[in-house]
Formats: sequence, C-alpha cells, structure tokens
Amino acid sequence: MTIIFPSPIFGPIHSRRLGISLGINLLPSDGKCCSFDCIYCECGFNHDFVPKQKLPTREEVRTALEAQLQKMQQEGITPDVFTFAGNGEPTLNPHFPEIIDDTLALRDQYFPNAKVSVLTNAAQSLRQPVFDALCKVDNNICKLDTISPDYIAQVDRPNGNYDVQKIIARLKEFGNRCIIQTMFMKGEFGGKSVDNTGEAFVEPWLQAIKEIQPREVMIYTIDRETPAHHLKKASPEALDAIGERARQLGLACSVAY
Repeated sequence: MTIIFPSPIFGPIHSRRLGISLGINLLPSDGKCCSFDCIYCECGFNHDFVPKQKLPTREEVRTALEAQLQKMQQEGITPDVFTFAGNGEPTLNPHFPEIIDDTLALRDQYFPNAKVSVLTNAAQSLRQPVFDALCKVDNNICKLDTISPDYIAQVDRPNGNYDVQKIIARLKEFGNRCIIQTMFMKGEFGGKSVDNTGEAFVEPWLQAIKEIQPREVMIYTIDRETPAHHLKKASPEALDAIGERARQLGLACSVAY
C-alpha cells in the first residue's frame, strides 16, 4: 500500500536503520513532491499523488515540532533521531536551511542526545545554502544507487538536468560529513532489468564511494510495496557480499535486508 505521510510531523516510528525516529515532513500532507520519481518509492509515482496543499512554512514546522517534543517529554518517550523524510525530497522546501537551524535548536533544548538525520537524493546539495545546512546535521544520508546515467534515468528518474558526476564531486566535498545510502534490487521495469547487484554496477559504485570517502555506507533493498510491480528484493547473500567489499575499502558499512 502506498504511504503518504502527515505534515509536518509524523511518528515516532521505528526505523530499521535509525531506531525510534520522529519524522519531519517538509512537503504537503496530501501528495508527493520530489525531484526524483523512483520506481521503488513507498510514496508511489509522482503523477499519481500530485499535492494540492502548500508546503508547510518554517513557523508551522517549528511550532508543530516543539509541541510534539513537549508531548513526548511528558510521556517519557525519548527519540533516537529526528528524520527529515516524508512525501518526497525534503530539501525542496525553500526554507530547508532555516528549518534545520530551528530543529537543531529544539533538539538541543528537549532531547540533546537525539541525532538529526536527513534522507536526500542530494540533487539540491549543489545549492550552497542546502549544502551548508546538510553539513550541520548528524546524519546527512545521501542517495547514490549507481553511477550509471542509463540506470538512473530508468530507476531514479530525476526531473530536469541531473549529472551524477557533479553529484559525486559534491559528495566528495562532504567527505565524512555524509552517509551514502544505496538501494540494491532485482526484477524488471518496462521490460528491462533493474538488477544492479552485478559486477557491471557494483565495481563502478565501489570506486565512486572509495573516492567520496563517506563516514558510512548504508546498503538496503526493497522493504515495502513499490509502485512498479515487478521489482524484487536483492538476496541477503548479494547484499552481504557487496557490503564486505565496501568494508575491504576501509569504509563502515551497514546492511538491511
């Protein structure tokens, strides 16, 4: 079932990678808004969930977040992480840098041990204010499913001009201030294979992350229903083998099946 998240705050929920996570959705609550249209996205295809509501304002996010943090404090619920995710790409909100500053201040006030995470496709990181904001958070988690432009066009399906080499160069500037997150899967879409677990995809990807030198690499596969119906999970054996090769490069790597 397609998931459309409330806005601007949802959860807390249990994340298989991040722990007890309080979600922050900087996009409308009635649809999806993303610069990618990934065929595996749990929020569905962009054209099926076009929002009619406006983006939440900086003040709306701050007010709702503080109210939820006060409630959690009263109920004795301690979040492990505040996660910017939701119905698409969080950095598309024009107030993203200021909202990050507000969130860090509220985190420090109410739950100073919690981390702040952003799940991003990194396309907006080419904009300096977004790059600077991402450098401030604890877990700047950037998508890099492959370095193949053809695969990106088939699977991630960016809107507008997207140059993966420019993105890799930007990710190198983050260095150990970023985490690389990669979806590995099998199956097909539009009659073509989307299997990126083979050597033709894995070796160039490994060379890219070796160049980037992120703090960590997160490898995962499909966990929820996808809008494209012929996708398949990568096997635990394939994921473990890729993860081990990343570790042999001296990189910390986690694997989620």
